[in-house]
Amino acid sequence: MIVTKLGARRDEKGGWLPAFTPEALTQAVEDNLRNLGLDVMEVVNLRSMLDVHGPKEGSLEPQVEAMIKLKERGLIRHIGLSNVTAKQVADAQAMTPIACVQNLYNLANRQDEALLDQLAAQGIPYVPFFPLGGFSPLQSDQLSEVANELSATPLQVALAWLLQRSPNILLIPGTSSPEHLKQNLASAEVKLTPEIVQRLDGIGKP
Repeated sequence: MIVTKLGARRDEKGGWLPAFTPEALTQAVEDNLRNLGLDVMEVVNLRSMLDVHGPKEGSLEPQVEAMIKLKERGLIRHIGLSNVTAKQVADAQAMTPIACVQNLYNLANRQDEALLDQLAAQGIPYVPFFPLGGFSPLQSDQLSEVANELSATPLQVALAWLLQRSPNILLIPGTSSPEHLKQNLASAEVKLTPEIVQRLDGIGKP
């Protein structure tokens, strides 16, 4: 299943720029369909650009309305949200079903704990981006110690922690090689005991 994300574009230097108007969102969906050779997108995530660096409160009603119109036209089947607050999720759900939420979340960045649990109770997937820390890969003595004990890599343990954190977590770790892909997939076989989970939980606490 192909899932795309709309709401931003890159400048010449790779920086993020808003592409967040209803017109820009509509154009982006039409461009995706043409470039991918598809008649309909299964899931399209609307990325909030009220703040490029993280979720920021504010109305997303015009953007969600644009996504609903695209759904009514038959161009997308399901609407997701990204870079959003819990209130923005609730507000969007009052307008249309939300298929998934994609926010920053990993072993060291856990601001979405309550939202993650709320979505799990609703059976809605939570898709953590930067599950391995992103541009600043996760590094921790505690993480390295656990990895050595389990004969795994630190990043495999970080992915295993996410998989055991909640049944609605859907992982999207990036990779650039088949070997790295195999390592990521092997994370599902890493079993963490409650004692180890407690040790790892401390990494993300002040």
